[in-house]
Amino acid sequence: MQLDNTLFRKLLSKDLMDVLLRLGLIAVLAIMCLRIVSPFVGLILWALILAVALYPLHQRLAKRLNGRQGRAATLIVLVGILLIGVPSAMLGSSFAGHVSDVYAAFENNEITIKQPDPAVAEWPVVGKKIYQVWGAAARDLPGLLKNMQPQLEKLAKFLLSGAASTAGGILSFLGSLIIAGIMMAYGQSGSLAMRRVTSRLTGPEKGPRLHKLSTATIRSVATGVIGVAIIQALLLGVGFIWAGIPGAGVLAFIVLLFGIAQLPAAVVSIPAIAYLWWTGDSTMTNVFFTVYLLVAGMADNVLKPLLLGRGVEAPMPIILLGALGGMVTGGIIGLFLGAVVLAVGYQIFMEWVAEGDSAFNQQAETEATVAPLPKE
Repeated sequence: MQLDNTLFRKLLSKDLMDVLLRLGLIAVLAIMCLRIVSPFVGLILWALILAVALYPLHQRLAKRLNGRQGRAATLIVLVGILLIGVPSAMLGSSFAGHVSDVYAAFENNEITIKQPDPAVAEWPVVGKKIYQVWGAAARDLPGLLKNMQPQLEKLAKFLLSGAASTAGGILSFLGSLIIAGIMMAYGQSGSLAMRRVTSRLTGPEKGPRLHKLSTATIRSVATGVIGVAIIQALLLGVGFIWAGIPGAGVLAFIVLLFGIAQLPAAVVSIPAIAYLWWTGDSTMTNVFFTVYLLVAGMADNVLKPLLLGRGVEAPMPIILLGALGGMVTGGIIGLFLGAVVLAVGYQIFMEWVAEGDSAFNQQAETEATVAPLPKE
């Protein structure tokens, strides 16, 4: 008996060592794979999001092209590059040209600023300060800029870093779009592989449902974000044209890019309002356009709750909360990942609660059947 126990312990220790070695090798392999893939995680996630969001359009286009998946994906990628890359390059070139012209005019003392209207000083809170700075700039612009040199240097560094980040983001987005085109060309096999993975992780019944929920959530968030960005760009673009602001089309395109990047449209609308008050003559007209541009600049706060979560099993507040929380913690990619993770977590949690309800109901029915009748 003692010999059998000793043999059993030896076999158990040997099996345990084999399991630990295998787990260690798997952990090392997983860490190495993650380190190799980590530089491309953001690019691949963006490509996956774009592929899922654009796949219905890709399928409709492929039907028109006699089922040619690769040609449809190539056409979508080329159109995306033309719609985003070319205007962005033209906008950057135009911006650089304007900066060069302004700098040359400043060097030659050709910049003139008219005196502010006394009504500016009556603006609430900031009116007097703006009136003083504006008047100083009209009297002696070089002297004012010299006094404000430290603040201007910080502002210049901030603007340069923002421009570099924006340019890098656009290039990264175009690269993700190209990878998304490859994913869409092999979309059917890729979707089947992801469904097999989710089924393996969560079971054959929950796997397809969670895969469908994740896909629908990504498309819902993409539709909400891009749809709201387009609507807001159109509203502000019309306002810029009505108000006679120069470069209304360029400003509307910047609003569109900011909306997709989840940046506030107020970055564009507030300088436009300042330009109106600087050059405008009619106070009532300026008040009207100020109210319109402020409302249009904040329209996304109303439109996002209406468009997010459509066609998804999870409630809209869950999608909105996941999108906002994900954006705060993970940036633009977190906007999609947060919504997907919270929607999937909510669905799994509610199914777990439903299983408990069914067990509770069965127990209640059994107790009601077995319980003796009350005595009269």
